[in-house]
Amino acid sequence: MVNESVKLDVDYEKAGLSPEGCAPTLDCLYNTFSEEIGPKHRRAVIICPGGGYDFLSDREADPVAFRFLAAGCAAFVLRYSVYKKKFPTDLLECAAAVRYVRDNAKRFDVDPDKIFVCGFSAGGHLAASAANFYGSDIVTKALGCTAEDTKVNGSILCYPVITSDPKYTHEGSILNLIGEEQSEELRALVSLEDRVSSTTPPTFIWHCADDGCVRVENSLRYMLALSENNIPYEAHIYEYGGHGASLCDETTSTNDWHIQPVAAHWVQAAIDWVLR
Repeated sequence: MVNESVKLDVDYEKAGLSPEGCAPTLDCLYNTFSEEIGPKHRRAVIICPGGGYDFLSDREADPVAFRFLAAGCAAFVLRYSVYKKKFPTDLLECAAAVRYVRDNAKRFDVDPDKIFVCGFSAGGHLAASAANFYGSDIVTKALGCTAEDTKVNGSILCYPVITSDPKYTHEGSILNLIGEEQSEELRALVSLEDRVSSTTPPTFIWHCADDGCVRVENSLRYMLALSENNIPYEAHIYEYGGHGASLCDETTSTNDWHIQPVAAHWVQAAIDWVLR
């Protein structure tokens, strides 16, 4: 197994953004070739930890990557820029991560048409943004690439922030994303249930009905948008589990509430969905 970290190259100024404080890295965990095993053309899963666009949760990073790695995938943890980095800063970093994995597919032994993004909470918003904006001018012009370079083939959204509707959103995440001027136009743009289209990739989504931080309506709205656009999706809404349970077991728990045996089902379900 190889574990390496690379710095991602993003031209922020081309997108009208400040590069100050931006230093995105991609931690790459993948299995090496051997004559005995041969090439596997594995799935690639890029993981975006949550943290309200304010910090990156360690509980939603490496432990998740190792689960996918153990299942035969190549796993990547995106350490994107946080704390008041205005949209589309993190989107460009995630798109750059997708492009990097695709450009290096042979070295990572991954299928370039099987690159998934997996995000938790605000990281779920980032993963869903990458899944819906990859072909937009916001991404292609800033990165000097085509839509195919940064295309997301599937997304795994874990108790994601989706909507910017004040009634249901996680307001702290949205305010960190849209900036202090709180542009209503930008707020509308990052409400992702309204960005779903025929080019949105298949989606796996899970949430807990008792989530008191990011309300389950975020996932429900996204599921409805996927359905209306005929996008294949698999969804799991668990009765209990709250917010931020990550793997839902002792691996990532900081309190008893994070240990949720029923909701822990999501991990194997997501792996099966990726490998299908």
